[in-house]
Formats: sequence, C-alpha cells, structure tokens
Amino acid sequence: MQPFFSIVVTCLNAGDKLKSTLENIEKQVFRDFEVIVKDGGSKDGSLVSAYEMARRWEDALPVREADRNDGVKAATGKKGQGQKDREVPCPALKVVEKKDSGIYDGMNQAVEEACGRYVYFLNCGDRFYSEMVLKEMADHIRRTGEKGVPGIYYGNIFERLTGAQVASNPKMDAFGCYRNVPCHQACFYDRELVLAHPFDTGYRVRADYEQFLWCFFRDVHGKKAGFYYKDMLIADYEGGGFSETKENRRISASEHKEITEKYLTPGQLFKFRMIMLFSLAPLRTRIAENERTARIYNHCKELIYGKKRKA
Repeated sequence: MQPFFSIVVTCLNAGDKLKSTLENIEKQVFRDFEVIVKDGGSKDGSLVSAYEMARRWEDALPVREADRNDGVKAATGKKGQGQKDREVPCPALKVVEKKDSGIYDGMNQAVEEACGRYVYFLNCGDRFYSEMVLKEMADHIRRTGEKGVPGIYYGNIFERLTGAQVASNPKMDAFGCYRNVPCHQACFYDRELVLAHPFDTGYRVRADYEQFLWCFFRDVHGKKAGFYYKDMLIADYEGGGFSETKENRRISASEHKEITEKYLTPGQLFKFRMIMLFSLAPLRTRIAENERTARIYNHCKELIYGKKRKA
C-alpha cells in the first residue's frame, strides 16, 4: 500500500543530529508514512542509529487502520467515529547509501526511492514542531487539495537560532516568488512535482528556490500546480546551516538573480527590485536575523500576512 507521506532525511557525517531527527519523526501520531535516509558516504558512524531504528520498526507490531488514518487513538486514547480496526504495517525506514554530488542530488536520489504521495524534506538537526504535524497536514491536504492538480502544501517554521516564528506568505504571487518563498522545511510536495522537475544540481544553494518557481510558473502535464497554505508551525528549524555561511550567501544572491531572470519578465524584475530598494530590504534582513529583533520583526510580518489571508 502506498504511504501517504515520504519523509526524506539527507545526511553526510551528521553525528547525533541524525538520531535526534529520526527520534523526533518517530513521535508522530499519524503513522501513514515512510522515511528515506539518504546518505552520501558518512564515515562517522551516524548511520548506526538509522539502521537500529529500521530494525526496530520492522520488528514492531502493526498499528490499527484507525491510528494510521488520523492518529486519534494515539493522541487521545479514544477511538474516533467510523474508524476500522484493520491492522496495517508500521512506518518503514529505508537507508540509501549512495554517492551524490551534494544535498540536492541526494534529495533527488531519495525522491526516486520514495513511494509516498507527498514528499517532505527534513534536514538533520531539524525537527517537527509537534507530534501532530503530519496528522494536521494530512487533514489539510484532504480538505484543500484539488483532484488531478499537483500541489505544494505549506505552513510556517520556528527558527531555533533566533527564537522566532517565521510566517510564510499565505497567498503566492509573482512578487512573493521573487521575495519570499517558504523554505523547504515548511513544504509538503506532491511527489509528481519533484519527479517532473528535480532539483537542479547546477545550483549550489538555491536549487529548492528554483524548483519552487518552476512549480509556480510552469505547467505540470498541462496543469498549474496548486499552493495551499495552512497557518501552523511545521518545523523547528535549526538554522545556521550550509546556505547561511558568508560564502554561500554570496552564491545565494548570484543564483537568486539568475533564477528570477529565468522566470520573471524584465518589467516584473524592475518593479520588484525597486520595491525591495525603497522598502530597505537589506536592513529588514539584518533585523530579521538578529536574535534581539527577530521576534518583533516576524510578529509584524505575521500581522501583515494575517490581513492578506482575510483579503
């Protein structure tokens, strides 16, 4: 039976962070998922925890269909209405050891191995914000998804480095794509979208950004992708990682320019750059990244997005 979610964890010499992330995933009350651990050649022994968990899950007793469907019993100890008692397999964990050219190549390889209808990428060191995330997102997908329309379902993140909740744009448009797309830890992708347009490994830092813009501006088998926001915290994001080093910030800016020029018109680019210039974007970025001011900044952004959701 096809799992509802495939949770992808890419790693390379992740140490105890891999174990911590897997233990966090294991706490989810919604059980209809598989985990793909994609390792690019770790030498630090970090994969031991992944193999141990895979064996433990294989040996575990099956869970009831009712628990897998909505996690009601796991969360409350009570049986929900209309639930069945048919037993189904526990979540599966697959470890894929294969050389890759970097994190995005590893993510592409993992998607090829995945079987779930929807794919979620969780980096080592990151965690689900609560044990109810998968249940609430599954409910959101069932409630808002459109038949035959591939979609990206997304929410917000908690940034551990600054201690701030970071809201995503609730209504995606061209300017939103230029300025502020949700990070991949906030997004659940229809697997079809990533198979149709894998992460471009020519980009070192911004391949997930390029893939998001492709989903927004291009057709997928003749259909536009849907974007469905839910006002909830998806991930506890560690921050301070690969894309945030000084050198990679420089690369990020260069790749952002190249990618936006590929998807946006010259007129749109001029307009959006002027908006960013006159709205003091560099200053706002420093405020958002400062531990002392990040909470205030993100609270103001949430108020703006709240008005946008009601509009």
